[in-house]
Amino acid sequence: MKVADAVPEFADAFGFSEFNRMQREALSALLDSDANVVASAPTGSGKTALAELAICKTLQDGGTALFIAPLRALTNEKEADWERFESLGYSVYVVTGERDLNPRRAERADILVMTPEKTDSATRKHDSPRYSFITDIDCCVIDEVHLLDSDGRGGVLEVTVSRLRRLCAPRIVALSATMPNIDDVAAWLDAPPDAVFAFDEDYRPVDLHSGVQTYTHGQNAFVDKYIRLSKAIDLAEPHITDGGQALVFVSSRQDTVRAAQKARDEIAERDIPMGARGDYDVHTAAKELDNETLRKSIPDGVAFHHAGLSKGDRDQVEAWFKDGTVQLLFSTSTLAWGVNLPARCVVIRDTKHHDPLEGEVDISPLDILQMLGRAGRPGYDDVGYGWVVCDRGDADKYRTLLTDGTEIESRLAADLDAHLNAEIAMGTIADLEDVLSWLETTFYYQRARSKPEEYGFDGLRDRVRSSLERLVDRGFVETDDDLGIDATALGRLTSKYYLDLDTAYAFRQLADRDRLTADDILETVAASAAFDSVSARQAESDAIGNVLRGVDTDLDDGHRKVRAILEASMADSIPGDLRSDAWIIRQNALRLLAALGEFLDRFSGPRAANLACRVESRVENGVAASAVALTAIDGVGAGRAETLANAGLTSPADVLAAGHRELTNAGFSAGVATRVVDAAGELPRIEVDWGVLPDEIATGDNKLVEATIENHGGAARAGIRVTVNGVEMSETTAYLADRTTTPIAAFGSPAADELEYTIEVTFPDLPLLPVQASRTVRVE
Repeated sequence: MKVADAVPEFADAFGFSEFNRMQREALSALLDSDANVVASAPTGSGKTALAELAICKTLQDGGTALFIAPLRALTNEKEADWERFESLGYSVYVVTGERDLNPRRAERADILVMTPEKTDSATRKHDSPRYSFITDIDCCVIDEVHLLDSDGRGGVLEVTVSRLRRLCAPRIVALSATMPNIDDVAAWLDAPPDAVFAFDEDYRPVDLHSGVQTYTHGQNAFVDKYIRLSKAIDLAEPHITDGGQALVFVSSRQDTVRAAQKARDEIAERDIPMGARGDYDVHTAAKELDNETLRKSIPDGVAFHHAGLSKGDRDQVEAWFKDGTVQLLFSTSTLAWGVNLPARCVVIRDTKHHDPLEGEVDISPLDILQMLGRAGRPGYDDVGYGWVVCDRGDADKYRTLLTDGTEIESRLAADLDAHLNAEIAMGTIADLEDVLSWLETTFYYQRARSKPEEYGFDGLRDRVRSSLERLVDRGFVETDDDLGIDATALGRLTSKYYLDLDTAYAFRQLADRDRLTADDILETVAASAAFDSVSARQAESDAIGNVLRGVDTDLDDGHRKVRAILEASMADSIPGDLRSDAWIIRQNALRLLAALGEFLDRFSGPRAANLACRVESRVENGVAASAVALTAIDGVGAGRAETLANAGLTSPADVLAAGHRELTNAGFSAGVATRVVDAAGELPRIEVDWGVLPDEIATGDNKLVEATIENHGGAARAGIRVTVNGVEMSETTAYLADRTTTPIAAFGSPAADELEYTIEVTFPDLPLLPVQASRTVRVE
């Protein structure tokens, strides 16, 4: 059937003119019905068109479609691909954590593209004006629904889809490359039998021959990589020699580069006929690449591809691979989920990868199958060849995977307490009956019905009740006399910041400390359960020890490494041995520090929150404690803060007093200097007027006066604390726009010769140093 006949007004939205056999069989279910659809189809069979057909149906009916993509990189790719819909007058809007949300654009979008995590965030905040658009979804397309079986992320997708169905009941279209237990997914989503499609390998455009190649694991991980690389080249060589291409998947960005470099040497030794050294145009184009290593590799027919390359370099590598200029390409697994770059031969060199937060972990079975699915070029090859290179001890596991596939399991049980807390915090669960009703909406419940013994179906409800009891016992949830359920402030903050319960509990306990220090904050964050799987390699021990010399810490192993990275980040001096994991660890720590700041603000007060804010800014910007206030100035980061501090300016007030001329003398351009000074003027500037507080008071006398706190700068929330001789008299929080007053009780105490009054103003949301003003009253 031609596209123009099936969806005439959307014919230009497809990159082809006629549907293939698989697409034709699903056409009626997608276009002639509003029923939920579940379909699995081999990689390369045209599954994306099913998603686009569902979207066309939604747009035709005047609705809004949500496309849930498994990776953030794929959301950007869809934005580019679906310019075809834009050209037809429909708007496509990508919502991810790395972009500032424009609620108006999201609300007006015809097609929304999000990751499971961002959809989870939006549905949790659906009752806020900023995220209300998520309740207007008419059709939700889940790309690669087998992500349900992913550790960590699977549970997020599961509860998010269940929640979305309760919020606005959209049509669900779930797609997958491999789904042996498709009936479980269909039952979970209430898809009728005539809308469930399990397209087998017969629908694959190119047959796949897959196998396992083994090696013996040694003592040296680097040597093992080169042994596996040699085997990968062994497998790729006959196909390259025969005019084909090979795609080799490795575990990290660094490994793509190293493998490509090593492969060039081995190809030269083997004298494999490949490359384009005699092609002037290729040589000329290669010189324009941003990556120097890539420039050298291309003429040899070898390249690498990863998300760290510039977009121009990635696009050029993809084009060269498609036209055959690149015959051997090394990539991370991300490419398997994104760009359609099939090869006659696919080799998975690495079945494990290093995760900074999890340590050495297996690449998921779903990723393995997705990568192998890239084998075989439609229109060029009759058969594709896919190989997994693994240790002999893992061979049977991968052989079974290749022959039988893998069933999708629910991963909800691992984080059941946290997900249940989130539902209660949103107010979607109000009593025990709601808890059990929620349970029945999950894939976990459906899978337990299918495998009652393995999942312990008979005890499922008791398990959820126990989960609820634990939440109550730990203070995340409270119940009333009528058995109603409600989240506490602790439970709501935990849900808001996506914290694991142990970390949230530790934050709550920290808020109860009398004297909080920056070290306490760093120690608590580094000890978080979020870093339980971080591993400290032997080669990193000296660097960790050097950073932590003189630091009082009880942490060990991976948590000690995290503490070292945080300490080094504050000094902007991360040792080379720690840099490989530092970025991801620091990003997670910054998320935790932001959450801790609100915990301290809620349970301890503005002073503690301000301390956390300053620590967070130091970790993010790498500035000294004395100069951290500079980072409160809009446009001032680590470099500019250092320049200002070197000029003797360590606070916004200093910058404002200096003026733009002195900043230009310090090295700022005239325009930047003016912007920085103006921004400094928008921050609070505090002055205390003690009013009629006397200089002396007679013993036994009492006098109540008012002090005025004036703000000559920008408005901000402030904590105002009054002490006398170090003892707190009062503490209040106010939104300080211009001025406010605070009472001062002057009393002639016979126990003191003088009374030292101190007013301290702190800003919980800004990394400004506390402002203190003191006044002494003599007791006569």
